[in-house]
Amino acid sequence: MQELNLSPRAKAIVIAGTMLGLLVAAISQTVVSTALPRIIGELGGLNLFSWVFTASMLTSTTVMPLVGKLSDLYGRKPFFIGGIVVFMVTSALSGLSQSMVQLIVFRGFQGIGAGMIMANAFAIIGDLFAPSERGRYMGLFTAVFGLASIVGPLLGGWITDNLSWRWVFYVNIPVGVVALSVLMVGFPWIRPSGTRPPIDHWGVSALVLAVVPLLLALVWAGDLYPWLSPQIAGLLAMSVVGTVAFILVERAAADPIMPLGMFSSPVFSVAIMITFLTGMGMFGAITFTPMFIQGALGSSATNSGLVTMPMMLGLVVASTTAGQLITRTGRYRVLVVLGGIALAAGMYLMSRMDEGTAHMVTVRNMIIVGVGLGTSMPILGLVVQNAMPYRLLGVATSSVQFFRQIGGTLGIAIFGTLVTTHLRDNLRAELPTEVQALPEPLLERLEDPQVLLSPDALDRLREGFAALGAQGAGLFAETIDSMRMVLAEAVTNVFFLGMLVSIAALAVSVFLREIPLRTTVAGEEGARPLPAPPAGEAVSGQVPGIPLADPPSAGPPGDEPG
Repeated sequence: MQELNLSPRAKAIVIAGTMLGLLVAAISQTVVSTALPRIIGELGGLNLFSWVFTASMLTSTTVMPLVGKLSDLYGRKPFFIGGIVVFMVTSALSGLSQSMVQLIVFRGFQGIGAGMIMANAFAIIGDLFAPSERGRYMGLFTAVFGLASIVGPLLGGWITDNLSWRWVFYVNIPVGVVALSVLMVGFPWIRPSGTRPPIDHWGVSALVLAVVPLLLALVWAGDLYPWLSPQIAGLLAMSVVGTVAFILVERAAADPIMPLGMFSSPVFSVAIMITFLTGMGMFGAITFTPMFIQGALGSSATNSGLVTMPMMLGLVVASTTAGQLITRTGRYRVLVVLGGIALAAGMYLMSRMDEGTAHMVTVRNMIIVGVGLGTSMPILGLVVQNAMPYRLLGVATSSVQFFRQIGGTLGIAIFGTLVTTHLRDNLRAELPTEVQALPEPLLERLEDPQVLLSPDALDRLREGFAALGAQGAGLFAETIDSMRMVLAEAVTNVFFLGMLVSIAALAVSVFLREIPLRTTVAGEEGARPLPAPPAGEAVSGQVPGIPLADPPSAGPPGDEPG
């Protein structure tokens, strides 16, 4: 694929349109969460509510590698714009849903659009700018995700209260129209020259067989089914079969969906491992921090966006700053290591908290975690892009998003199981003696951590204790204190495990090779050895088994990256 030789103004237009499209996709997950109780109240289907998120996650994760590969073959524009169109149409259909089943189906198709957008957004940066310039834009695009986590719940709550839950989906449409209009006019369609190989249909089928059962097992395990149940074991076995089939098919394919030769690159494989582990820690922190603050500390938060705001602000500032630094210096290894140190330190501090921790201490710890995440996240995508030949830009970039999503899903599944198991094993021993003698159904309700997060559930629980007579109010207060203490222990155990995962990611980051950032989009100009490399370590973007798209050149004298 040839370079996009656009003027600075034309590049700015494409970046603006791409960021708008990415913002729509990123905000779609968070904006729905606050509207879900109202949706269930109108459509029913309480037993299906988790599928509103699961359906979108399944489809978006599965299509990312496929779309990344196809965009390398046919160009970025049709898939990114197609993703926006699919997202807009399915947003309108989601808002028109008359049943929970309809909403779930439309959300599944919406996930396809979101996956097409996210798989291409960061690759478009690679089409427009050389690796030595991409850092600042990678940081800005990463900041979009942090912004979506803050704005989404706030916007969703306001729309639900003042308009209708249906407008939570309709609001995506005008922003998508603007992004579509900008990109249709300003984004040229550049396609690779030469004969395109046939699509690897067997690879696609094997990928779906490997990914979908794995994601379903991780979502259902410990919640709908026990981890050792036949259902989960069967799904995991199916995923293993699919993974083995995928490896065999890709090794024999003339033009595989995910070239296995990429993993022969030490830079690519180390960066992907860091991405996977960081994803586990990131999603664990983001998912369980609101549970700690609202459930264990008892802080009232009408919106989950307000709870995680300090962490997301730290992420936004750090990702933007890290992007600028790497563009100015051309160095990325030290920033990845520093980000890992900050993340591990933040998770350690969070693991030391308890139900009596001051609010400002919690905010400080969350900011440190956000800084750690924001420092490393945008850089890893750039590292992978710089290590791979330009013709693999799309599939390499989408691989980063894919493995981060898989790592996050695995982290949430494991951490969630740890929380519920800890509550089940320890809560009853901490309850007042009089409460331990209550009927079993009531005790089971106490083991649900969501009780502490819902004012309505707390009110119903208080009414149940009031029926016990004069001592009911006192027993209720003692019970809530016990629940908060045990929940705090459970969640801080999760933070401790997140710290261990973060330390593992930090240890892996030490092995990340630093190769020069190319100063052209497609070629290898300006790639010179950095000062004092480790003995015997190569400084090249060459990947064993994958020839470079363009022959390397020494570049003009003094043309150093950054």
